[in-house]
Amino acid sequence: MTASGASIEGRIAEELGVRERQVKAAVDLLDSGSTVPFIARYRKEATEMLDDAQLRTLEERLRYLRELEDRRTAVLESVRSQGKLDEALAARIRAADSKARLEDIYLPFKPKRRTKAQIAREAGLEPLADGLLRDPGVAPAAAAAAFVDPAKGVADAAAALEGARAVLTERFGEDADLIGELRERMWTRGRVAAKVREGKEEAGAKFADYFDFAEPFTELPSHRVLAMLRGEKEEVLDLTLEPEEPAADGAAAGPSTYELAIARRFGIADRGRPADKWLGDTVRWAWRTRVLVHLGIDLRLRLRQAAEDEAVRVFAANLRDLLLAAPAGTRATMGLDPGFRTGVKVAVVDSTGKVSATETIYPHVPQNKWDASLAALARLAREHGVELIAIGNGTASRETDKLATDLIARHPELKLTKVMVSEAGASVYSASAFASQELPGLDVSLRGAVSIARRLQDPLAELVKIDPKSIGVGQYQHDLSEVKLSRSLDAVVEDCVNGVGVDVNTASAPLLSRVSGISSGLAENIVAHRDSNGPFRSRRALKEVARLGPKAYEQCAGFLRIRGGDDPLDASSVHPEAYPVVRAMVKSTGGEVAALIGNTTALRSLRPETFVNDSFGLPTVTDILRELEKPGRDPRPAFRTATFKDGVEKIGDLTPGMVLEGVVTNVAAFGAFVDVGVHQDGLVHVSAMSKTFVKDPRDVVKPGDIVRVKVMDVDIPRKRISLTLRLDDGAPSGGGPQERAERGDRGDRGGQRRGGAPRPRRAEAPRGAAAPAPANDAMADALRRAGLLGGPKGR
Repeated sequence: MTASGASIEGRIAEELGVRERQVKAAVDLLDSGSTVPFIARYRKEATEMLDDAQLRTLEERLRYLRELEDRRTAVLESVRSQGKLDEALAARIRAADSKARLEDIYLPFKPKRRTKAQIAREAGLEPLADGLLRDPGVAPAAAAAAFVDPAKGVADAAAALEGARAVLTERFGEDADLIGELRERMWTRGRVAAKVREGKEEAGAKFADYFDFAEPFTELPSHRVLAMLRGEKEEVLDLTLEPEEPAADGAAAGPSTYELAIARRFGIADRGRPADKWLGDTVRWAWRTRVLVHLGIDLRLRLRQAAEDEAVRVFAANLRDLLLAAPAGTRATMGLDPGFRTGVKVAVVDSTGKVSATETIYPHVPQNKWDASLAALARLAREHGVELIAIGNGTASRETDKLATDLIARHPELKLTKVMVSEAGASVYSASAFASQELPGLDVSLRGAVSIARRLQDPLAELVKIDPKSIGVGQYQHDLSEVKLSRSLDAVVEDCVNGVGVDVNTASAPLLSRVSGISSGLAENIVAHRDSNGPFRSRRALKEVARLGPKAYEQCAGFLRIRGGDDPLDASSVHPEAYPVVRAMVKSTGGEVAALIGNTTALRSLRPETFVNDSFGLPTVTDILRELEKPGRDPRPAFRTATFKDGVEKIGDLTPGMVLEGVVTNVAAFGAFVDVGVHQDGLVHVSAMSKTFVKDPRDVVKPGDIVRVKVMDVDIPRKRISLTLRLDDGAPSGGGPQERAERGDRGDRGGQRRGGAPRPRRAEAPRGAAAPAPANDAMADALRRAGLLGGPKGR
């Protein structure tokens, strides 16, 4: 049972705003081994239509609350073993509704090394502390004289009072209700202050925004928190958590509101009695040496966790958009992995992604074999029926794009279309064990070109071969909790793969391993069975795969597609367990299954209620009819490409006022990066996204979106491009969106200098994000192209 006697299911139900029975049904399914995609798609009656987002939240809260219950049990046992557990304490422990509250209550009983307070108690000084607290009318020195005992280490009255103060300090600092109150007070009133360490100005220039900075806890966005924490870790910044803003008039401060709260809690007040001053000094000592330190640790953790949660959310949302980007489809594609000295790596893949040919050409400096390269590309395109050219967006990408443009112009009969493709993570794939297994006879340098071609055909199928963290469409990902990030990103990949569906006869093992109910080992077994016995002709044949038992079949069958097989239903998302419902529909129309599929008129003439039975309710029947109308439909958007402006190939070609088409490469909390084809991504600051207030840039754009932007400012020396989505914006006067981005996203109540004076806006989080990151990190690539990170662009 959780706090206030409510069950875990009851508490989650209250948080989600649903019925407890819905939560209980979902928990039972999760505990039985069902996955979120399976429950959301095929168990709607059981959960009464809980969607995948609700189920993911439920799953996370279930994990947290079960961990809380486990910890609660351990705490109860620990206190009981000390002989200190009474009914009142047990009730408080059972009522704790969070891990923080539980730890506050447990703190006085938590085994610890001998403290000054323990030593004082052993010396018999606790009665002195209690006496002075109970009766301040007694003079402290006189009361302490009775406790002097050199044999116990209490040499004089001063030593006795010091021990009594240690006892009270510990008591004040371990009062759970008081600590909880002060923690929330400090959270709402306090702020983080940052200052550069002496002599670190030059070495830590990327953290210049935070050299003299302060901002309230509640107003700090995640990217600023993570930037400051990184600056502290790199020993550039000193961070201080201040409980409240300094007085604006600089007047000498009396007791803080926190000290007054401690005093009230224990009935301490200055009424001129002999012990009042000593007790007041004890409160002040307890606040400064114990309580404030404790709260500082707690709030630092709270800030980090909140920042991590938001950064993980941004990363997960961007990853979802990237995975669900429009696929070009089953069309023969030529992948070009650009390079200068080492040449352009070329790989042609057929409509199924199988490698047809590879080659290396040298059109650029120093070889400059332009015509020979064009001839080679034309020959490959003609021989293999190439329709699409995928160009990696790394080093030499615009030069290679120009090569492809020339190819299309010289050979219009080939009817080629060129597309710029993100290379993020391609080098990780190229050197991976799976790439070695998948492309054993191919040089590592050519595998990247294969990956570039395939990710144009089907981004989801190709990107699942790469660790999601290596795709890098996040912010400060290397500062985040590995477990938290991996769990979130894995959930996104699982949801995307199962939402789209997988062709079991063409899918790779990494793609199959993301399907509901299929482990990595089972995915390998499916591929091995397919290689040995040929394509699967039906979903039933999956049962012949080694170690694919009834539970795994139940979980995965509906998400696996078999096109051109024995049963047309196997190409749809209708689960095999529901085939009898379809047979009943076919019987009522007097035709064949194949004739019913896609027959909108016949399907819309059917009444869903007619086919409801004890096993399948109205939601499932409705889903079946919708699926039969458009079987195997892909939820991803239609494929389209951006067209970069001719003659705009480098940052020097840009001029303010120019309107360009580009591709959104990444979205962060402070804005979006857009590739307009000049090697450095431009930044559309959040303030330049709309004429109305934008809280979250992802409400406006997502990675992969094709947008029209206006150039507002170009800083060639610093390689910075300021863009706006507001095409009617005029030329910037005294600083456009880019300058505002450089000055910082502070908002109307922005960051402040120490002492409370408004802080001028300066370069903001992107530069704070400038710690070295793997070269395949797409976020780092975007920042480099925007001139906000040092080092070369590309993989």
